[in-house]
Amino acid sequence: MSPDHHFPTTRLRRLRYNPAVRRLVQETALDPGKLILPLFVRAGEGVRQEIASMPGNFQLSPDQLGEEVREAAGLGLGGIILFGIPAKKDATGSDSTNDEGIIQQAIRAAKEAAPDMLVTSDVCFCEYTDHGHCGVLNDKTGHLDVDNDATLELLGLQALSHARAGADLVAPSGMMDGMVGEVRDSLDGEGHENVAIMAYAIKQASAFYGPFREAVQSAPEFGDRKGYQMDVRNWREAMREAALDQAQGADILMVKPGMPCLDLLARLREETSLPLAAYQVSGEYAMIKAAAANGWLDGDACMREAMQAFKRAGANMVITYAALELAESF
Repeated sequence: MSPDHHFPTTRLRRLRYNPAVRRLVQETALDPGKLILPLFVRAGEGVRQEIASMPGNFQLSPDQLGEEVREAAGLGLGGIILFGIPAKKDATGSDSTNDEGIIQQAIRAAKEAAPDMLVTSDVCFCEYTDHGHCGVLNDKTGHLDVDNDATLELLGLQALSHARAGADLVAPSGMMDGMVGEVRDSLDGEGHENVAIMAYAIKQASAFYGPFREAVQSAPEFGDRKGYQMDVRNWREAMREAALDQAQGADILMVKPGMPCLDLLARLREETSLPLAAYQVSGEYAMIKAAAANGWLDGDACMREAMQAFKRAGANMVITYAALELAESF
């Protein structure tokens, strides 16, 4: 390839001046089929309660879920990801492994509403435990903490229960060492070899998750999650985490949060041929919404720009609370 000529022969504005030319040469395109909508399902009937810090998003009871899922399907979204809020939480998050638990009810309701809609289930314990941590606890060392290895077996049981309910994808998110391998072995061992795994491969101990914790009532009762979620300052460790999940059988790798981790997403795109997902988390969504409500930003334009950034950095798909409104704008 010969070097570019210099100005005035080379004028890059030629490709920008005409809107039709701009459309023709655009390198990054948005598509509703690449967006995944998170939905929060809680026990009860007739519940449709807006989440104050996440305008336009709701806690829904299973009987209210169908309307949202049908709308998502009608707009051509790529899928939904479900989070459950049980009526009762306990030390081991037992509702998450119960075939009649809230998330299992939600999966069945979603599939009944739109059989062809891709349904992903979050596989973790923070929504289900009374202490708000992502697994069972131990104090063997005198320091109360999550027991990684004891949690693995329960993650396998949870994923199996979700698969039996009809989940197409399961998404282990607790950042336990070995979680992807355990889930893969559990699924395959019961004949669910076609259920794919979207691994929360790079999940930072981020300050951007606050509104989500309100949505699922999962703030830790003590301490924080820095003992198992990733240090926000490390990129080499992030690449190791992703490589381990790939080796254990992950089908899709996720980076979370999205915008603060664009560098990790771009690095990971160069390291793997697996499909990549970016999660625009609750804090990212809430910031844009709050600024737009105050007239400080054009919220719709900023939301679309964020999606373009994720795609440009290498994401094949984006999980976003703005999926419905974005799809309506296409």
